[in-house]
Amino acid sequence: MLKNVKVTPVAASAAAATTEVLTSVLDMSGYDGVMFIALLGDVTTTSVLTLTAKGNTASSTSSPTPVTQVATAAFTADATSGDDKALVVDVYDPQLRYVFASLTRTVANAVVNGVIAIQYKAEFRPTTQAATVIASAMGPGVAA
Repeated sequence: MLKNVKVTPVAASAAAATTEVLTSVLDMSGYDGVMFIALLGDVTTTSVLTLTAKGNTASSTSSPTPVTQVATAAFTADATSGDDKALVVDVYDPQLRYVFASLTRTVANAVVNGVIAIQYKAEFRPTTQAATVIASAMGPGVAA
């Protein structure tokens, strides 16, 4: 599977806050889809979190105006329901060449441990992993 996907850390960790976290922009040329995974840390009670994938005709998070592709439902945390969990959004067959994700954090603080993107169904294989992936391996499973 690793030869058919590209894994890219697209947003670093973010301290507890109620601000938006934007990922870097990905070029979807040669891929059928992308999955964004937002890894959460300590999430304060009443924090409202939404992970949205957006597309654009340019490699930009702002201009021209991005178009929402798909979003999770807004998640409202209780005392422990969001701690060390993940939000996932998957865009299959994006209609715009460039995509990125936006994680909105409102009402109360939430720590973000990072956001990872997995571009899948690569047209050209094997794929080259992003420079931010320092090691990867693939092989058959081994019997005990």
